[in-house]
Amino acid sequence: MGIFPGIILIFLRVKFATAAVIVSGVSKHLHCISVRDAVERCSPSHQKSATVSHEMSGLNWKPFVYGGLASIVAEFGTFPVDLTKTRLQVQGQSIDVRFKEIKYRGMFHALFRIYKEEGVLALYSGIAPALLRQASYGTIKIGIYQSLKRLFVERLEDETLLINMICGVVSGVISSTIANPTDVLKIRMQAQGSLFQGSMIGSFIDIYQQEGTRGLWRGVVPTAQRAAIVVGVELPVYDITKKHLILSGVMGDTILTHFVSSFTCGLAGALASNPVDVVRTRMMNQRAIVGHVDLYKGTLDGILKMWKHEGFFALYKGFWPNWLRLGPWNIIFFITYEQLKRLQI
Repeated sequence: MGIFPGIILIFLRVKFATAAVIVSGVSKHLHCISVRDAVERCSPSHQKSATVSHEMSGLNWKPFVYGGLASIVAEFGTFPVDLTKTRLQVQGQSIDVRFKEIKYRGMFHALFRIYKEEGVLALYSGIAPALLRQASYGTIKIGIYQSLKRLFVERLEDETLLINMICGVVSGVISSTIANPTDVLKIRMQAQGSLFQGSMIGSFIDIYQQEGTRGLWRGVVPTAQRAAIVVGVELPVYDITKKHLILSGVMGDTILTHFVSSFTCGLAGALASNPVDVVRTRMMNQRAIVGHVDLYKGTLDGILKMWKHEGFFALYKGFWPNWLRLGPWNIIFFITYEQLKRLQI
């Protein structure tokens, strides 16, 4: 072999050796990066970040769906009590002859009399629009409330009563305003019972044709006011009660804790909302008739007129069925909601 082929052979051997060293170095470098990346992914801080990211993405839909489902379950389970509350609240109106008679002496008397005179199905008069209302109202209410809270705080420990109340008021007003037409139809079906004729869709059309859009949103102001009070009290009271019971070590995150918290928030909500609820019920039940003047021009006007013509305690007509409904309703709702939250979806 000549000198030039020898030089070329040596040159190629050096090149291949250099390339091997470079490839080996790159391989080791990439291996280090891979190992470091794996270690970082396995670190608690990275896992916590991924968990938070996953939970935040879940907030986009889970509270809405779970809130709607839990609301429907709670509504169906307590509807007969809600019907007696409506009947008790609309009776005794001295300036409306249709409901002037005091027909029912209390919640249980109303339940038995309605069952005896109108049948068991009358206890569920208005159930269709009520479930439709909860499918819209409950879904929007819980979804907006939970989403708004996450905008202010990320951890349960950082929540405060003021922040939760603001979120509750806003979500209550928005959700009740959207769902108002279903509330109008539900109350009219409950008040008139077996006398109410027509299907749910047909009834919506009739109200619109006879009373216009205002008929479907009749009583929307007291409804929004009541929702602001109820949601602004119930949800924060539930969250704060649950938080203190868990963080103090008195109870764990169990069904018993959910029961105590929901019972407490139901009582608080009933006490705060009953006067507005009575006026709202009566305003929704009054019809738009040519030449007829509305009984109440607004919430404050309704409260003052009721106090003047029927006495202060008229503002708490239907309180016991209201509380006995809100108590079980909240218990069923929150226990169902908390169990749905634990589903691995």
